[in-house]
Amino acid sequence: MKFLIAGFGSIGRRHFHNLISLGEKDVIFYRSAKSTLPDDELKDFIVENDLSAVLNHHPDAVIVANPSALHLDVAMPAAQMGCHLLLEKPISNSMANLEELRTTVKKSGSQVLVGFQFRFHPGLLKIKEILTSGEIGMPVSARAFWGEYLPDWHPWEDYRKSYSARSDLGGGVVLTLSHPFDYLRWLLGEVGSVSSHTRHSGQLALDVEDVADAELEFNGGVQASVHLDYLQKPAAHNLEIVCSGGQIHWDGRSGLLRVSNAKKDLDQEYPVPTGFERNDLFLAEMKHFIEVAKKASFPACTLEDGIKALQIALAVHTSSTDGRRINL
Repeated sequence: MKFLIAGFGSIGRRHFHNLISLGEKDVIFYRSAKSTLPDDELKDFIVENDLSAVLNHHPDAVIVANPSALHLDVAMPAAQMGCHLLLEKPISNSMANLEELRTTVKKSGSQVLVGFQFRFHPGLLKIKEILTSGEIGMPVSARAFWGEYLPDWHPWEDYRKSYSARSDLGGGVVLTLSHPFDYLRWLLGEVGSVSSHTRHSGQLALDVEDVADAELEFNGGVQASVHLDYLQKPAAHNLEIVCSGGQIHWDGRSGLLRVSNAKKDLDQEYPVPTGFERNDLFLAEMKHFIEVAKKASFPACTLEDGIKALQIALAVHTSSTDGRRINL
């Protein structure tokens, strides 16, 4: 199978290494040559700076890992050719042309996996199992908190020039850290409305928001709050879910899941497997994508899932700008 990786920033490089570790050697690259990472390791691989030229190599699968605002520039022509897509999150920075992408993949038969890698986290998979079983009752409320200090992400580059910090490339904390919008919807159901407040703290000299607080109201009646920021030191990523018969607490940094079952007066802990590390999420995602590209598995996170997560993120922006609750 031939893979095309579009973009060689940190996520493109990670996907490349994971493909190689899984024994996939037929990899080509589409690059703008604007990445701040060294590219010595690509000397034995085909690298094109023209999209038409690289698609003429007829890849079977395309990993769209360039900046969010440029995703559809690659995804659309690749889908038209019938290539299968690993489309990094968020799938875009606007809803423009997504209906066309929907139509195109349906017509061409392209399979699309959206890169929300937390769907492969053993702790969140266990939460999904617990909520589905109803063993601690129905969800009542939830709180997701995620803060990380942006200048620490990529020490080799000026953080102010990274896509995460640039509005023209689809940056800002709401889109860049949009994972909770996906995993909360995956765990709790469809979001009916969004109310939010975003702000520029001024501490990082960015032209995008670096703090966001959102209230999500789910169609099933659950209320959830989401806090995102680029300022937190040390980094923290937590999820709490209150149910009618117990509580769930997941620590995204350590991976530890704690579940309190009020009915049985029982507290249980579910640590991650021994030796677990962050890249295991991406590795599991890539293994799954290979199966998806072979049409041996259905995408765990579909294009529709990616569109729904993007709608929530964009509603956060609109609610903050307009000062009103947004119905989805």
